[in-house]
Amino acid sequence: MDETTHGKSLLGEFLSTRRAQLKPADVGLRDYGDRRRVPGLRREELARLAGVSVAYYIRLEQGQSLNASPQVLDALAAALRLDDAERRHLHTLSGDARQSRRRLPAERVTPAVRQLVDAMGDSPVVVLGRRSDVLGWNRAGHALFAGHLAPDSPDRKATRPNTARLVFLDAHTRDLYVDWPRKARDVVGKLRQAVGEYPDDPRLASLIGELTMHSPQFAKLWAEHRVRGWDMAEYRMRHPMVGELDVLQHSIPVPREPGVRLVVTTAEPGSPAQAALRLLNQPLEPAADTPATDRPAVDTPACGVPPVHR
Repeated sequence: MDETTHGKSLLGEFLSTRRAQLKPADVGLRDYGDRRRVPGLRREELARLAGVSVAYYIRLEQGQSLNASPQVLDALAAALRLDDAERRHLHTLSGDARQSRRRLPAERVTPAVRQLVDAMGDSPVVVLGRRSDVLGWNRAGHALFAGHLAPDSPDRKATRPNTARLVFLDAHTRDLYVDWPRKARDVVGKLRQAVGEYPDDPRLASLIGELTMHSPQFAKLWAEHRVRGWDMAEYRMRHPMVGELDVLQHSIPVPREPGVRLVVTTAEPGSPAQAALRLLNQPLEPAADTPATDRPAVDTPACGVPPVHR
């Protein structure tokens, strides 16, 4: 599938899905109840809210027009009640953004990236690529997120861990997040953003297909077309070695390395959580009060073994 054709489907799917999720009452329109034949807003209603002609909007949704102006895209974003990350995603899916794309950049951990990781001190750091593949981590990053995996697993390109795969298919990773559903939504939203930026990445498409097949929860979230930006998120983690801790996960883009970012985990200064993060740089025994059982059900492939090392 060429770039233009793929872009058409992405833009149309995003517009139609988000339109279907809006109720007339959400935007101050009359709800006709049972007489409405479509879920959410009608095309003509959204077009009117955005100030564009119905015919033009239909062409956009059907992929027959890919060069909407920034002003039209902003108007559609406002009508659809999109947040900033979703508005940027809509612009990314437009024709102008795709025409400016270049070939897929290489993903690597350069000496400069390693220096940046070292500069973070004792804070857990994970280096991620555009598909959420783990390109590298420091000792604390490995201990916090994937102590059950080999420390050198990111060095083997063909079998690198992938954080999205871990969140949906790995029991250890699911146990790490007290509010796992929120973490799952964030992961899916970031993959949606990646697909918009790199629609012709075959390995990214393969990852989406794998997760859709093996995790009904992922498939449901993926169909919602929600987008999340890479910025900062607060989570309560339940770690088998240091117990529960409230942390911030910061995403830092790496200069001159498109798609590569550092995810740095911090905690409030002087808090027990900060002390717990520092402990991750030392050999530890499992926390005495951390239950080893009572895990929620995990979606796994038919073979029964989650493919976490891809």
